Amino acid sequence: MHEHSTESPWRRPTFIAAGLCLLAVGAVVNLSLATDDGAHIDLEPVATLQPPPPDTPMSASGTRHLGEEGKMGRPSSKRKTGLYAMRGPGSAGHLSGRPSGERYEHAAPGGFVDTADDPKSSFSVDVDTAAYSIMRRFVMQSRSLPPADAVRTEELINYFDYAYAEPSSAPFSVTTETSSAPWNRAHQLVHIGLQGRRVHADDTPPRNLVFLVDVSGSMRDADKLPLLRRGLVQLSEQMTGDDRISLVAYAGAAGVVLEPTPGDARETIAAALRSLEAGGSTNGEAGIHTAYAMARAAYIDGGINRVIIATDGDFNVGTTDHDALVGLIEAKRKTGISLSVLGFGRGNIDDHLMEQIADHGNGNYGYVDGELEAHKLLVRDVGAMLQTIASDVKIQVEFDPDRVASHRLIGYENRALEHADFDDDTKDAGEIGAGHSVTALYEVVPAAHADRGPLGTVNLRYKDPGDAHSRGLSVPLPGDLLEPEDTTDAYRFSASVAMFGQKLRHDEAQAGVTYAQIVSLAAGALGEDPDCYRHQFVEIAAAAGQLAGESIEVNVPTCTPEPPNEDIALASLRRTGWGSFALEVLRVLPPLLALPMFVLAFRRPRRARS
Repeated sequence: MHEHSTESPWRRPTFIAAGLCLLAVGAVVNLSLATDDGAHIDLEPVATLQPPPPDTPMSASGTRHLGEEGKMGRPSSKRKTGLYAMRGPGSAGHLSGRPSGERYEHAAPGGFVDTADDPKSSFSVDVDTAAYSIMRRFVMQSRSLPPADAVRTEELINYFDYAYAEPSSAPFSVTTETSSAPWNRAHQLVHIGLQGRRVHADDTPPRNLVFLVDVSGSMRDADKLPLLRRGLVQLSEQMTGDDRISLVAYAGAAGVVLEPTPGDARETIAAALRSLEAGGSTNGEAGIHTAYAMARAAYIDGGINRVIIATDGDFNVGTTDHDALVGLIEAKRKTGISLSVLGFGRGNIDDHLMEQIADHGNGNYGYVDGELEAHKLLVRDVGAMLQTIASDVKIQVEFDPDRVASHRLIGYENRALEHADFDDDTKDAGEIGAGHSVTALYEVVPAAHADRGPLGTVNLRYKDPGDAHSRGLSVPLPGDLLEPEDTTDAYRFSASVAMFGQKLRHDEAQAGVTYAQIVSLAAGALGEDPDCYRHQFVEIAAAAGQLAGESIEVNVPTCTPEPPNEDIALASLRRTGWGSFALEVLRVLPPLLALPMFVLAFRRPRRARS
């Protein structure tokens, strides 16, 4: 009887290859499901915390508190609500009150206008949101109420999505609603909402984006350049080979860090971002010239061509004169390349200059106070920031003197237009991006013995992108007065935000309003809030009230936003018990199957008997 080996020469390599493949699959699955600190942040429901006094010191690594965008903090008190708390990147210095290096434009709240003397109200739209993030940073990070000049009420209102009806033919729809003003039942509050047409991602034109990055010494802080790097990595993950991205750094002198590069060259883009280091002084003018030159070199006909400045606002070398910088941007926008601004950090913010540069560059101004806001601006809402669907958008509301005795627009103080500018196509105004919404609130005093009927007319003028001549649109302003309990969540929530903004601005009309009233109105109008922004506003308003000396207890449902970078299907699985189990199986199954592959590879096969 003889024994002979039946082992194939391919047996061992086959089992080894199978084991290695299974290990590779396991690594890919685990990397996909893992939480990367630089990619997304897990949020957990925590208690509403009692804010410390404004002079409570903050450590250089940040203090734990409720509501701020950033990494999670853990509660130090009993859970009372399901609201979430987040800790943002720490930064030493400027911990309470107004940082000495920050500059804001003064604009007094608008007053009432007698309709008999002037029935019209004209203004440019404003879709910027920087003032909201700056306000949030003061309240939730610095533990102080923001200076009145830092608050632009319309930007607080327009931070939120109100789920207006989608437009049919025009670039945007118009929604109106009227009820009694929550702060003065003898007055009426008129709500006017514009909803920009949404554009599907597949229909987005190719993008030519030039990021002009401030790498001056003041950008070293954790809430500045490092935060920007992570946000740009997330943005690059959305770009395709048809897109182009460039990087220009400026500090003392401007330099090209990344020539125009296809958007899917992610390793090249990531390497360029890693090379950015802070140091030196800030020469904004030279950087702007270089960035526009790069944008012109990679110009895409029919595409999105935009320069995006990322800075803490410290233009301290080169052209620092406000009017000169604005004039430079106005000249550059005529080339068909628009400009947006992203503000970072604290201590150097020149808020007024940054807002004006963005406005005159036909772009948007956003402020990043944490990782979630970076994701919101650079990933979630990037379509609205980049793709313009209507330019030079102006609104003129004409009230009927027989229905309205006097009126005032809430916010938009630095967006007011002369009535003659409304029909002047040479007068620059704001842009509306894909999916943007714009909300305007009017407080009106009804005329005595007024008849039923429209309060007036809402007139709009806008240009299609690239056109020199504007189009007109008019809709009646219904006079139907709803009972407060019959109004929509959008109406009541926007009213609460308006009350909050005007109270922070020391508006005399809000003198008798308490923060507790604001919190109560907002908490009763949360509606659909998948990102928990409305829930977070309730926390902010409550914290502001506590800083102002009020005792406020908040009771609202739990709200936990989805982690920013998570795939929708995975997020759905995570919300269910069986889904969590399935994901855990996916984590451990490949390496478990790989083990017997290696055992079989190195085990001698049985010998057949003959």
